[in-house]
Amino acid sequence: MLLAVAGYFAFSYRESAEQPNANAAPRLAFVTNGVADFWVLAGKGVEDAASEIGVTSSFHMPPDGLADQKRIIEDLIVKGVDGIAISPIDPVNQTPFLDRIAAQTLLITHDSDAPDSKRICFIGVDNYEAGRMCGELVQQALPDGGQVAIFVGRLEQDNARLRRQGVIDQILGREWDSSRYDKPGQVISGNGFEVVATLTDQFDMAKGKANVEDILSRHPDIAGCIGLFAYNTPLILEALKQSGRIGKVKVISFDEDERTLQGIIDGTVHGTIVQNPYEYGAASMRLLKALVAGDRSSIPDDGIIKVPARTIRKAEVEQFRADMYKKLGQ
Repeated sequence: MLLAVAGYFAFSYRESAEQPNANAAPRLAFVTNGVADFWVLAGKGVEDAASEIGVTSSFHMPPDGLADQKRIIEDLIVKGVDGIAISPIDPVNQTPFLDRIAAQTLLITHDSDAPDSKRICFIGVDNYEAGRMCGELVQQALPDGGQVAIFVGRLEQDNARLRRQGVIDQILGREWDSSRYDKPGQVISGNGFEVVATLTDQFDMAKGKANVEDILSRHPDIAGCIGLFAYNTPLILEALKQSGRIGKVKVISFDEDERTLQGIIDGTVHGTIVQNPYEYGAASMRLLKALVAGDRSSIPDDGIIKVPARTIRKAEVEQFRADMYKKLGQ
C-alpha cells in the first residue's frame, strides 16, 4: 500500500499525466507530521474515500521533520493541487507559511491543529479531552498514585501539548483548562502523583527507547510510563522487557499500534486512548472535495469537525482490532 517515492512515503490514486482542466477530478493531498504506523490507517481512509467520491489523491509522510514537510507542501503547490490536509508539526512557527499556502489552495488541518492560521477547518479529536481520558486510565492503573513519566515525539505540535496537559491535569485533580501549560523540565506533583519528566524524541526511535531506559535508570521507583504517540508505547515495552521490569511498571498508551493492542491482551499495557486516523483521511477527502465545489455547509461554526476518541482496554481490544483489520482489508 505504501510506496517509497523521492525520499518520503507516498501513494496516489487515479493520477494522470494530463494537464488539469475544468472537468478533471479534484486533486487533493494528505500530509502527515512524520513517519509512523499510525498513519497507515489514515492512508487507507484517503484511498477508500478518494475511490468512492471520485477524486485524485496523494498521501505523504515527511521523514525529516519540519523542513521536509515544508518541501512536500511547496511541491504540491507547484503541481497545482486543489486542496491540502496537513497535520502541522510546529503550528506557532508554521502559521505564516500555512497562511501563504491557504492563499494558494484550500487548506485544512487534521490530527493536530494550527488554530491561529487561515486554515478552513480542523478534523480530529479534542486532544485536551483525550489527554484527560488517558489520565483516567493512569488513575485506574495506579489508584494509589506514584511516580510517572511521559514520553512523546515533540511538544511543538498542538496535539501533543494539549494531550500531555490533559493527562497532567487529570491525574493531579485539576479543573479543566486547556490553556494551562506546565513547562517540561520540572517535576509536577499533586493528588498522590509525581510527574518526574516529559521526554521528547523528535520521531527518532533510538532516542525514544533511550529516553525510557534513562527514566528506568534514574527513577528506580517509577510506577508508570505514559506514551502519547503511537510508537512510544512499543518502545516503552521494549525497554521494560530488556530491563526485566515488564509487568512491574504500568504502561498507559495512546493510539492503536499492533504491539500496544497485543500488550493490552497480554496484560502488559493497561489501556490506550485511540483516535480514528482512518476517518481523518476519509473525512479530509470528503471535506476538501466539497470545498472545491464551494460547499462549506458541513463546517461547524467553530471550524472544528470533532472525531471522538475512545478508551480501549482488555474488554474492548479484540473487537477494536478486528474492526481495524477490516478497514485495512486484512
